[in-house]
Amino acid sequence: MRISLSIGLAAGLGLSFATLAQADGFPTNNVQYVIPFGPGGESDISARLQQKYFEEITGEQLIIQYMPGGGGAVGWSQLSDMPADGHMIMGSNLPHIILKPMGQDVGFKTEDLSNFFYFHYSPDAILVRNESPYQSLDDLIQAAEEAPGAVTFAGSGTYSANDVANTRFQQLANVTTTYIPFKGTGAAVTALLGGVVNAEWGYTTVAANHQDKVRMLAVASEERHPMFPDVPTFQELGYDMVGGAYRGMAVPKGTPEDIQQQLSDIFLQINQNPQFRKEMQDLGFVLMDVTLEDMDDFMAERMDVYETSARELGLIE
Repeated sequence: MRISLSIGLAAGLGLSFATLAQADGFPTNNVQYVIPFGPGGESDISARLQQKYFEEITGEQLIIQYMPGGGGAVGWSQLSDMPADGHMIMGSNLPHIILKPMGQDVGFKTEDLSNFFYFHYSPDAILVRNESPYQSLDDLIQAAEEAPGAVTFAGSGTYSANDVANTRFQQLANVTTTYIPFKGTGAAVTALLGGVVNAEWGYTTVAANHQDKVRMLAVASEERHPMFPDVPTFQELGYDMVGGAYRGMAVPKGTPEDIQQQLSDIFLQINQNPQFRKEMQDLGFVLMDVTLEDMDDFMAERMDVYETSARELGLIE
């Protein structure tokens, strides 16, 4: 697995990938890219940035569709019924695809998704509107201590990275807040900006996209984000929180492995394009390259981590 925080390999690395994909006759037509959330969130933003590079490499278009509901579960529960020829892919998110099946019957199991590439990570962050009275994390914690449950947070669904972060934060800070799940980050941002909630469990990407409207109080990364050098990490403030949302892509089970490999190669080439990297990093994303070859080890590692989260959420004993 290659995790890249700066400009990566030479652009020429991907040329052989494109040649291979085209020589084998894949893709033979446009590829449908289903986002299992509503428009406007990180999954949507990154998919739209990938579109032009996908067409440059393959000569075919990446057609984005939305299938929101259940914090991604509506889409993932239907993936196994979709064509398994590589021309139908779906956004795949962690911890969602691991935690949701642990909690209840959501219509899919983690192993139903054939993940072929994970390409970015967004650190968790607490955001408030610029006019919010909470100038610091301590201000927000004090308000939650004075009125348990009164401080409301928007987030992207139940058993999502946001839900996990809120649960852990409540335990570490010994406070009670009210978490309100929405159908993706886009809807959660709208709720924050509209004053429906006091704060949002979002990501550095939200702060990057709305710098004139929101303020980030703390970020769950090991180091301060380079775009926000004045925003402290939770660890700096005494809370052992490092985490966020990982995003990648999956195909229906039964999709031929050679097709999965070619998809992995194509999106690796996109991820290594210097212009794409700059566009993503300017929006607050942290890029990573988890290819098909690395996927089993990556998923096993994440499974171990999220079993701990599942116990904190009360999903398993």
